Amino acid sequence: MINALMRALYRVAHWGLRLLWFLRRPETTGALVAVWHHGRVLLVKNSYRSELTLPGGYVRPREDRRTTAARELREEVGIRVQPKRLVHAYHGTHFFEYRKDTLDIYELEVDEEPNVTVDDREVVRAEFHTPGEALGMTIVPHLEEYLSRRMGRASS
Repeated sequence: MINALMRALYRVAHWGLRLLWFLRRPETTGALVAVWHHGRVLLVKNSYRSELTLPGGYVRPREDRRTTAARELREEVGIRVQPKRLVHAYHGTHFFEYRKDTLDIYELEVDEEPNVTVDDREVVRAEFHTPGEALGMTIVPHLEEYLSRRMGRASS
């Protein structure tokens, strides 16, 4: 019951943010983590958005993007990692949800599949998929560009 209420609050809050972004057209900055295990990447489904994405979030004032990525990875899926283990793999800007959204994606290769935990409030699902599977799903624009580039690098 509490989780369903929290998911509803996240959806209302996100709707309010999108309305604010529609009116103000801000610039936002975020950091995501692509966790790779045996050629598959960890995708998350947030309760307030239809698209799948990577674990991550907004960069706090005076916070390093790599630190943001590690913090969000821990908060969203329970994977703890030192920021220095994250390897920068992507930087891009897309107009998304009425805002100019600039994101950095960091990669983390793991030998063993991590124990992933979601709160069933903000994040409702986390699963590993191949890049090809992910590109066939509804995903955020930054992730689509990152995976397309990565597949291009892998095939050349």
